[in-house]
Amino acid sequence: MTGESDRLLVQQIRNGGAKADSAWEELVQRYEGRLRAYIRRRLRDHATTDDAVQETFIGFLNSLANYDDRRELQTWLFTIASHKVTDHLRKSGRRPYGTGSEADEEQMGRAADEKQRPASSLARSRERVELEADAVTKALREIVDGFRQKGEWARVQVLELLFVKGWPNWKVAEFLKVSEQQVANYRFAAVRKLTEAMKAAGLPAEVFPELKE
Repeated sequence: MTGESDRLLVQQIRNGGAKADSAWEELVQRYEGRLRAYIRRRLRDHATTDDAVQETFIGFLNSLANYDDRRELQTWLFTIASHKVTDHLRKSGRRPYGTGSEADEEQMGRAADEKQRPASSLARSRERVELEADAVTKALREIVDGFRQKGEWARVQVLELLFVKGWPNWKVAEFLKVSEQQVANYRFAAVRKLTEAMKAAGLPAEVFPELKE
């Protein structure tokens, strides 16, 4: 079962509000190192590993409505990570592989959690796609305007480089002379706010990851 500490973080993230951002950052810090080590052993590429780690957390965020916190949080995260690794390997023309000496965490990453419901695929009309694109644009504008009003220019720069220029975390961190962890925190916080905006607009949480591709 998920530990009480993990369960509390998940509840705070679900509830939103002032505690949600700090809870999200703590969850990322708690699991990012383990996920990065697992993913890097398979992808063997720094930039691609960063992308897969980010996608894993985003995938968890978007599956939060379906996540049963009676299940192990670590198992669920590694299940998502395993799918992201497979996707990246297929895109690069490489086949997923495994060895007989995989660690327990790696085995968890390969084993699907059958009690969790997978995200459903979306079939949408042109009008629906346009509606979703408008909602994402509006949400991003509101987020950026909010940061500008508060004078949080570093966040604005990070989001512009990530979402407009499409730079990876390490490049943004190097350019702005901040840590990769700080860039990741800003990115995850923005994605969480976007997901909340999608739900408020009555749109599925899977919208943003699809537009991210």
